[in-house]
Amino acid sequence: MTDKIRMLILDDHQSIVDGYLFRLGNIPQIEVAATLSFGEEIEPALANSPIDVLLLDVGVPISAKDPNPYPILHIIPKFLQRYPNLAIMVISMHDERGLIRAVMESGASGYILKDDGKAIQELSNIIQSIAKGGVYLSEKARKAVIHDREPSSDDLLTERQVEVLSLCVAYPDATTAELAQKMQVTNSTTRNLLSGAYLRLGVHTRAAAIAKVRQLGLIVPESPILPASKK
Repeated sequence: MTDKIRMLILDDHQSIVDGYLFRLGNIPQIEVAATLSFGEEIEPALANSPIDVLLLDVGVPISAKDPNPYPILHIIPKFLQRYPNLAIMVISMHDERGLIRAVMESGASGYILKDDGKAIQELSNIIQSIAKGGVYLSEKARKAVIHDREPSSDDLLTERQVEVLSLCVAYPDATTAELAQKMQVTNSTTRNLLSGAYLRLGVHTRAAAIAKVRQLGLIVPESPILPASKK
């Protein structure tokens, strides 16, 4: 990732795009490379210049001539495979549990509801967080996919999710691509494992996920700091 986080915004409502630009335009760490109105415009835009974050609306038409919705659940895994360092944040008015789950399982870094005022106000911070590998869900979206209970350690994470988090502990500075190489899987698979683990743990960052699984006893706890020997 370059010094600035380069973004693409896909939304076919100009007033909403203007709102995003208002909130992001004066943030020195973020550069909005382009705003798009149709799904067919994304691939050329990604191919023409490096992009760190894609802000993606649900239900955007494919093109000016084709009003059918762009198939985001189909293209998200494809884009993440082709551009392993890309983070995709979905912003939508739809709060259906199945859709939110499907979006997250496809490898997206988060799901924000358009009526979530707090998330919209914090959009620049959220963008910076997911660009660094974090995950974000609107509170309403979180409640739609997670039961309001303290998770038990018995069935909380899959074996592969525990495996990738154990690698994060062993190699704290490893990129997603480096973790994927160690696990001998694709970058998008590793990203999905991490996103799924964050979602189940109810955290947004890798550091918080590691702390949580240590607390739950799912990986080796942090070694205590021993007092220095007296001379």
